[in-house]
Amino acid sequence: MNEAVELFRQMLLTTHGAAHHTTKCYVGDVQRFLDYAAGAGKGSLDTLKREDVLDFLIAEKQRGLSSSSLARRLAALRSFFQCLNDEGVLLHNPAEDVESPKTWRLLPEVLTVEEVEELLGRPDVLTALGLRDRAILELMYASGLRLAETAACRLADLDAAAGTVRVLGKRSKERLVPVGSVALEWIERYKKEARPKLLGKRRSEFLFVSRRGGRLTPAGLWKRLHGYVVGLAWRKHVTPHTLRHSFATHLMGNGADIRVVQALLGHANISTTQIYTHVDTDRLKSVHKQYHPRA
Repeated sequence: MNEAVELFRQMLLTTHGAAHHTTKCYVGDVQRFLDYAAGAGKGSLDTLKREDVLDFLIAEKQRGLSSSSLARRLAALRSFFQCLNDEGVLLHNPAEDVESPKTWRLLPEVLTVEEVEELLGRPDVLTALGLRDRAILELMYASGLRLAETAACRLADLDAAAGTVRVLGKRSKERLVPVGSVALEWIERYKKEARPKLLGKRRSEFLFVSRRGGRLTPAGLWKRLHGYVVGLAWRKHVTPHTLRHSFATHLMGNGADIRVVQALLGHANISTTQIYTHVDTDRLKSVHKQYHPRA
């Protein structure tokens, strides 16, 4: 591989007349990739595939590289492999069809079904606040509600008989979302056992109330939910949107139509919903690579 790198360096300096600084950067990018590939057991140029280039760029992104730096890495690799093609050293270009990192969208963090179960089981349901929080988590995952939508939910918005909740989303756009039977059971238990204790002598039109019986703010709700994430052995960045992302991804992964998911999430544009097809495809590719004998 050293000969191939030297050939590339000479091509940059002579054929393309690249500056010494540019040449140094491109050669360094290529060497980093080859070192990465060698560490992954790819000791020959002939064995390199498009997936190897993608894995390298993803690893570099996880190290904190910006999109512009990743794009330069890819440009260097494309030039390197094209040089080898032109010289007959290599018959294919593994980097040719790789999408530029500048166009990559930041995919949301998604929990597995098992991780969702673990998170939902964190609140102490023997306490009024814990029972309230369990009901909140169940509703957010069951219906894909945003944090602010959950906090703003009123008693009148929930129709337990119909199994739906009326949600006032962004730009005051209203939507009707199904609520699963499990979530409804936890909400009913919260209403009977915990809500009266939290309210005391006060009254509230809101479904979920604070420890003093007042309106639950999105910031206060997030502080509570974040407390349940602390201590979990996950290498994931969990945000107020994580359960919503997981809700959508799990629906898509089980065959739900993208238009249905769009309506459930309250997205005005389907392009916003399409990110979940990328998340699911990424998950499928990961499973395929892990378990297929010829992956």
